[in-house]
Amino acid sequence: MSKGILDYSVGEQVEKFLLIKSSTKGIASNGKPFLTLIFQDQSGDIEAKLWDVSDTDESTYAPESIVKVLGDIQNYRGRLQLKLRQIRPATFADSVQVSDFLETAPIGKDLMSSKITQYIFEMSNPNIQRITRHLVKKHQDAFYEYPAATKNHHEFVSGLAYHVVSMLDLAKNISELYPSLDKDLLYAGVILHDLGKVHELSGAVAASYTVEGNLLGHISIMVNEIGKAAEELRISGEEVIVLQHMVLSHHGKAEWGSPKPPLIKEAEILHYIDNLDAKMNMLDRALERVKPGEYTERVFALDNRSFYKPSFHK
Repeated sequence: MSKGILDYSVGEQVEKFLLIKSSTKGIASNGKPFLTLIFQDQSGDIEAKLWDVSDTDESTYAPESIVKVLGDIQNYRGRLQLKLRQIRPATFADSVQVSDFLETAPIGKDLMSSKITQYIFEMSNPNIQRITRHLVKKHQDAFYEYPAATKNHHEFVSGLAYHVVSMLDLAKNISELYPSLDKDLLYAGVILHDLGKVHELSGAVAASYTVEGNLLGHISIMVNEIGKAAEELRISGEEVIVLQHMVLSHHGKAEWGSPKPPLIKEAEILHYIDNLDAKMNMLDRALERVKPGEYTERVFALDNRSFYKPSFHK
């Protein structure tokens, strides 16, 4: 298997095909336009700059395009960056396809689907169970394909479902430690909290924010979806409002994008589980890229800290 982009060290030369994950236009200090490109393969992603670009370059090097690059790995402000020497679009003769470059969840969709189905089956509250099952079934194709974010955590194919499965396993263990928790409510909150991202994001490949995502956001989207599901299923009662609150409050604070703070015990736990799983995913992926005795790149979403990998870690 060929070397992944994140397997290269500073100073090494890179010559390989990569997928453009995102492309952002900027204006340099000399007044000339440039592109900030994020390239990816199955090992992860890396940033590069393409200077003095034309309008043609902007359309040629758009997201979801495959390119052949030649360049060098360098360290820029604590992060790896690819310094481009040459770049060209891939052609039909190159025999490469988008799926060759996609990072995917470490477990398969069938296993994730069976685990989530089992957690729904274990719910004893019929109203919570029916709403949860209805919404998972409604969005199942996208739910098992989409990433959980465009960057920072679980930003890979099937990342959304993988994030949910990891959180459900955490929720189960925490519920055994604290039996006063309502498992039905906690499991449903875990499954539904980010499901609005199937509307907020554009898709599984080179995900970006949709108009609905930018103007409403996944939290508002899912609160509305829960309300619609309850109407379609002719369910009324406090469970509907409490489920909506679980989604509304899972970011924890207003400054973190939460319209309401958690005001129910299970909502507070959901926030901590979500935060813990997201941060562990960020840390694991950052630490995978370094050897024992080295520091990671700065992790922007974790206060821009560089984390040390102890020399006795394998």
